[in-house]
Amino acid sequence: MSSLIAIALMIGIVAYAMLGGADFGAGFWDLVAGGTRAGARPRELIDRSIGPVWEANHVWLIFSFVVLWTAFPQVYASITLTLFVPLSIAAFGIVLRGSSFAFRKAVLRTRDQRTFGAVFAASSVLVPYCLGAVIGSIASGHVPPGGRADDPFASWMNPVSILGGVLAVIVAAYLAAVNLICDAHRLGDDEMTEYFRKRAIGAAVVAGIAFTAGIFVLWEYATYLFDGLTSRALPLMILSGLCGVASLVLIIRRDNRFPQWLSYAAVGAAMVAFGVAQTPYLLPESVTVTDAAAPSGTLGALLVATIAAGLLVLPSLGLLYVLDRRNLLPEEG
Repeated sequence: MSSLIAIALMIGIVAYAMLGGADFGAGFWDLVAGGTRAGARPRELIDRSIGPVWEANHVWLIFSFVVLWTAFPQVYASITLTLFVPLSIAAFGIVLRGSSFAFRKAVLRTRDQRTFGAVFAASSVLVPYCLGAVIGSIASGHVPPGGRADDPFASWMNPVSILGGVLAVIVAAYLAAVNLICDAHRLGDDEMTEYFRKRAIGAAVVAGIAFTAGIFVLWEYATYLFDGLTSRALPLMILSGLCGVASLVLIIRRDNRFPQWLSYAAVGAAMVAFGVAQTPYLLPESVTVTDAAAPSGTLGALLVATIAAGLLVLPSLGLLYVLDRRNLLPEEG
């Protein structure tokens, strides 16, 4: 039963990485869009694209924390006690990001719009970096077992954590650029389609360089994870690479039918590969899924609650995304 809960936890993390990551990446493009006049068109598309659905994506983050806390309490304690600094920064950033995004639309003065826009954009970069650093810290063995705390700064200021944070920002930017290409094309805006096509290509190239550099970082500082990625998780890494290349080729050829789904598949396959590479550990080489699991009664109740939540929430989220894709939500007229 603990394995089923671990799979559900992995699904929540992957969903947040793909859907939430794309929204955070839109904030990155908002940050680098330029001044008020030059960045007006891109920011208008970004607001229209993420406005109807962006808050819904935090469901996956809450789900992941609740499952981890309930099913694997000692691991949850170790992670939160050791990594409370980046987790607190991420939580504060999410709050700032949400309020700034709302206030930027509500205020009338240009100066206030710039201020709230800057906070929104900066938070959109800071949050994925911190969450990526947390994953890197866990993967590289900087979180101790037994509900104990380690150094609150060195634990997430190391090569693997920095790699995780940088990759999170780059991948989020790539996903967002691909999404914005499709949204601009759907809305008939050829200028913005070309604008974000160039940025998607640039982000893909940077992501490829970062992933290549990351191989050497993992080989040096996260041996167990590197061995897993080059053995049992290798087919998933190959699938991720193929999907990423296929998405890039379609973007270069200006084919807007499938790059969005291929980019999601690339990121999802890579995330699952990292989970498979860590198997059977939650904390590499110290705590396995079985050892960390709560009593069977707790796991059984959590599994029932997870299934019930899925039956209630997933259709609602699916309807929200379908309505958004078809321009049927009020903000899109």
